[in-house]
Amino acid sequence: MSDPAVDPISTPGLPPELAEAAAEKWAAFRRAATPRDLRILESAKIPATACRVFAFSDFVADNCIRTPALLTDLVQSGDLARAYSRSAWPTRVRNGIAQARDDTTLGHCLCRIRRREMLRIAWRDLAGAADLDETLEDLSAFADACLQEALSALERQLTDTGTPPRTAEGCLPQLVVIGMGKLGAGELNFSSDIDLVFTYAEPGRIQWGEKHVTGEEFFTRLCRRYVKILGSTSPDGPLYRVDPRLRPYGENGPLVMSVDAMENYYQHQGREWERYAWIKARTVAGDRTAGRDLLARLNPFIYRRYIDYTMFDSFREMKRSIEHELKKKGIRENIKNGPGGIREIEFFGQIFQLLRGGVMPVLQLRSIMAVLDQLAADSIIDTPTARKLKEAYRFLRRTENRLQEAADRQTHVLPAADQERNRLAASMDFSNWPTFKTAIDHHRTFVHRQFSHLLAMDTPETETKADTPLADLEAQLSTLWLDALRGDRDQAAVDTLADLGFAAPGDVMAALQLLAQDPATRAIGPEGRRRLDRLVPMVLSRFHANAHPIHALRGTLDLVRIVQRRTTYLSLLVENPDALVRLMAFSAASPWLITYLSRHPVLLDELLDPRTLYTPSGQSALAEDLQRRFRLMDPDDLEYQMEALRIFKQVNTLRVAAADIFGVLPLMKVSDYLSGIAETAVNKVLDLAWRHLVAKHGTPCHDLSDPHLARGFAVIAYGKLGGFELSYTSDLDLVFLHAGSSGTTAGGPRPIDNAQFYSRLGQRVIHLLTAHTPAGVLYNTDMRLRPSGDAGLIVSHIDAFEAYLVNDAWTWEHQALVRARAIWGDSEIRRRFAAIRERALAQPRNRATLRGEVAEMRRRMRQTHTNQAPGLFDLKHDPGAMVDIEFMVQYVVLLMAHRHPGLLTWTDNVRLIQSLAQTGLIDDHTAHLLRTAYLAYRAMAHRLSLREKPAVVAEHTFQALRDRIVALWHRLFGPA
Repeated sequence: MSDPAVDPISTPGLPPELAEAAAEKWAAFRRAATPRDLRILESAKIPATACRVFAFSDFVADNCIRTPALLTDLVQSGDLARAYSRSAWPTRVRNGIAQARDDTTLGHCLCRIRRREMLRIAWRDLAGAADLDETLEDLSAFADACLQEALSALERQLTDTGTPPRTAEGCLPQLVVIGMGKLGAGELNFSSDIDLVFTYAEPGRIQWGEKHVTGEEFFTRLCRRYVKILGSTSPDGPLYRVDPRLRPYGENGPLVMSVDAMENYYQHQGREWERYAWIKARTVAGDRTAGRDLLARLNPFIYRRYIDYTMFDSFREMKRSIEHELKKKGIRENIKNGPGGIREIEFFGQIFQLLRGGVMPVLQLRSIMAVLDQLAADSIIDTPTARKLKEAYRFLRRTENRLQEAADRQTHVLPAADQERNRLAASMDFSNWPTFKTAIDHHRTFVHRQFSHLLAMDTPETETKADTPLADLEAQLSTLWLDALRGDRDQAAVDTLADLGFAAPGDVMAALQLLAQDPATRAIGPEGRRRLDRLVPMVLSRFHANAHPIHALRGTLDLVRIVQRRTTYLSLLVENPDALVRLMAFSAASPWLITYLSRHPVLLDELLDPRTLYTPSGQSALAEDLQRRFRLMDPDDLEYQMEALRIFKQVNTLRVAAADIFGVLPLMKVSDYLSGIAETAVNKVLDLAWRHLVAKHGTPCHDLSDPHLARGFAVIAYGKLGGFELSYTSDLDLVFLHAGSSGTTAGGPRPIDNAQFYSRLGQRVIHLLTAHTPAGVLYNTDMRLRPSGDAGLIVSHIDAFEAYLVNDAWTWEHQALVRARAIWGDSEIRRRFAAIRERALAQPRNRATLRGEVAEMRRRMRQTHTNQAPGLFDLKHDPGAMVDIEFMVQYVVLLMAHRHPGLLTWTDNVRLIQSLAQTGLIDDHTAHLLRTAYLAYRAMAHRLSLREKPAVVAEHTFQALRDRIVALWHRLFGPA
């Protein structure tokens, strides 16, 4: 009962037993406090708040009773009523340890500061004066300040000895302190351990007095002193429990390692769980430059530059290990590690970070709240899920702090005693335990459902469920696969496949044995073998269920054989059975597509989402997507940018191919989309090349007066890109033009001649397009259509280009110009090119001369591309094929463009044929014949390419069309 001689404090809204306990504690505080203390506190209206705080925290109440002046100081200084800025913490800690002269007094001073500041943080939290963000920020910023100032004090002590240690350069050796876990993320809880890893930049020897010691010896001694100070306990209480076990080799490893040694360890021995641990790593004290260097070096270890599905099993294993430990200890209500707890929310976000963070640097974040926001912003998870996970996280973190603020004890277990339950519920603003328990269970159930769905983890219900027919089939097929791995070739395996309903069981077994006996399969590691042993039966069962032809199975297993060395791709298919089904459908429909995926396995990730897989993007959407990708990259990381461009092209090409193969797109639309991808990529390459050269040499000057002429450069596409007829394997026929004036570049550190600048620009563009990277080549380019061909300049001045085309170009070059168009460049140069093209093509020509030159060029081409196979028809080069149609169209355009300039509007054959009909130069019947034959040939060649076959068919396939095209050729040019 409270002391009747003392006025009790107000206790509105608290359960009676809590109100009574708070009143007793306040009475004890009044007895310990001086009249001055009480006057100051009452004038600040502290008693009204003290009821709530004392009721919920024995830690606060006991410290105030023990030292009333502590609370008085917090009130009188104004610290209890205000939020601190992060920048204020170092000064506060520094002032508090200013008198410390040795390790013991330094530790005691830090403990005294902690007691005061933790009382303040808990008071503001429990009183409702600080929200969760402020509380976590204060706890983290205070720890940062203690870590830095304690280290600085140690360094001052070393310097003050008279024989301070020195590196070979004469500098004081500097330790690097890396904060891990919640400290690294800036989300420290009230009674948290602090996870630290120690390193140093200079591995050389250090002079220390009369001795020379290794860096490891020096820093090991320093770290031991440092850890002992941080683990200090004094009459004011403890400082921190330091956990350094996240270092390389764990508690059996050296306490501190050099940056080089740490990088070597993680490159060659780093484990999956260590990638997870380093997501939140941050330099919290010491040599910040060396710390940044280490984190930059470890970034490729943490975030793989591909979609990494191998981490699913790692997260499952970590989760099972945690659950096993909790079960062994008999702990069920753990809000950190238990089902639906804080750890599952963190795991949920970190799965996506490890999965995609290497290709989406925007996910390389430490704060789980920021990660969830980013996942929603990028539509990786839906917004309601992100919102509910964040609400659950905030609720659980508030609960965690309230549990720990009660007695400054590290606990994550919900209390079992009724009194403690009621206190926790009231501290969370619930009227009783059942209503609080309902709320926390609601959050935890949602979290656990989302996490389990993500990992597809087995639940007790599914573990006891009877095997499904598919699972039973996979079990039998698994035995067959293991037999194939052992080299068994008996007829029993083939008979078993036949009994299971497989068509062509001998072919199926042969395909299995081919994979099993491949050297890459035999060399695969244990983890890869485990994934492969899960995947192959899945492939076989889906081949069986969907009745695909045998070439679909062979193609799928060929892809598995090629990608198995990168076991992340095996994991992707194991983890996503729907993606495996789509892969096998692709294999059945198009061997070319399987080959494409084999060359670029990073694209397997695209199989996961059918919403985007069959929906190619238009050119404006492509440009926006590419811009978004590049905004997330380091602008100086050209290697990564080149990789990103290639993956951008491959992803979007795959989407076009998927829509094409399954009949969503007509042929001409396929070419339009492929042309749009190429143009978008070329535009970005020009931008990268331009920025690089301008930074190096300055901006070139040009001759044209157009105020919008920013660069004085243009790219002209010829051939298939120029004619909007690009295929999946087409090269880019390009010509570069510039309008540079005489003189040199301006504004750069190394000015060069303007013409030289543009020449280098062209060379760099070609390099960026054609350079081999791990992701392959962006586009092969053909520059032979430039003036004077291989003997000409890489980049032509537009005036010289005009003079050449009008006065010196061959007829075949004018034929090529019919299909040319500007795809990039300043508006004035593009206008000039269009005018030059019109002038060159619209020249009056002698009919007989033109006919002879076109026919002679065609004769030469036929000699070069003679069809050596009797009974076959080459869809492109044989008489009556596509080239004949193209030549006839180009001949009429060149002959009649001076009278009908509208013929020069289009560059693609189909619309050119339409223009010839509209001007009356050919009749509708002829136009229909040319268009029908051209599209029929193209469509067949396209389908054959998707089946990885040459553009050759049986001679009789298009016999009627071919005969009519040959007859039309004879009418124009005479016998071939």
